[in-house]
Amino acid sequence: MNNNKVILVVLDGLNYQTGYDCMGYLQALREQGTAQLYKLTCELPAISRPLYECILTGVTPAVSGIVHNDITRNSDQQSIFSLARQHGLSTAAAAYHWVSELYNRSPYDAVRDRHTEDESQLIQYGVFYHQDHYPDSHLFLDAEWLRRKHDPDFLLVHPMNIDDAGHKAGLDSTLYRNTARFCDIALSDHLPKWIEEGYQILVTSDHGMNNDRSHNGMLSEEREVPLFVIGERFSLAAECHVRQTELCGTICTLLGIDHDKPQNPELIQL
Repeated sequence: MNNNKVILVVLDGLNYQTGYDCMGYLQALREQGTAQLYKLTCELPAISRPLYECILTGVTPAVSGIVHNDITRNSDQQSIFSLARQHGLSTAAAAYHWVSELYNRSPYDAVRDRHTEDESQLIQYGVFYHQDHYPDSHLFLDAEWLRRKHDPDFLLVHPMNIDDAGHKAGLDSTLYRNTARFCDIALSDHLPKWIEEGYQILVTSDHGMNNDRSHNGMLSEEREVPLFVIGERFSLAAECHVRQTELCGTICTLLGIDHDKPQNPELIQL
């Protein structure tokens, strides 16, 4: 298959150390030389909607104006979705409904938007959910259904259970750690097929979690998140400092898109 195709997995609310300790399948890929793991420091404020926008546009919240979760409007920045569509590529997302609000239609209407098949939208094919406890296992099945049916050039996969567990029990809790483990197990049902078919895969998080069962500020446990990269286009260099704002541009380069976004050339094997 075309090895320019990219899958971005955003495991909402996954702290770096928890990702390091609990994501056994992803770590197995790293140990066998198939993947590499980097530590990212997320932008501020360390909350969800602003950082969805940051990851997908390369623009910090203070510049984008998406500075808290209650700002309900379309993004006014160029995103991976908009740039992909401008270059004739296809897009899909299995994601929380705030992603639909940022890049398709806002406000979200569950009846209209939950299942999206509309080639006029920036996210042409989508399965969106609006409850934080929507099972990660179901979300990965939604993503795989989109992949098999529509064969998108760019697919966003965005489960929420880790973040939901952190808000219920906090960072240092059995629930939070076990939810990360269950997510890793669910992901292991699909990653082998994605790897076999030649996708370039990034697995990261928007922000971490604290023991107050929240996130927003400067604590390292709130800001430090993992980035696993998998695929033949990646250098897998051990020493590589990656910024969250560079993910958008790096993905656009992998997709073969002309862009002016910040990127990290050390991540990609030239």
